[in-house]
Amino acid sequence: MPRFKVEVKVMPRPTLLDPEGQTVEHALHALGFHGVKGVRVGKSLVFDVSEPNAANAETSAKAMCEKLLSNPVTEDFAVFVTEIL
Repeated sequence: MPRFKVEVKVMPRPTLLDPEGQTVEHALHALGFHGVKGVRVGKSLVFDVSEPNAANAETSAKAMCEKLLSNPVTEDFAVFVTEIL
């Protein structure tokens, strides 16, 4: 069965406050990086999955995000799938 590399990017929803992002932004300003604005902190996950095709790999990864990898109330996610040759 083909293997696919899945990359998932999970970010807080743009309409919600991001206290961690604000902390990082303030720290960067304190270090002299005054041009930095709008820092958002999320998470990135990378894993391999065996599925019959890329569409199934994407569907499976999205189900993982909805059930475990992201909080559907406060976070959005994006899934990127590439075949491992």
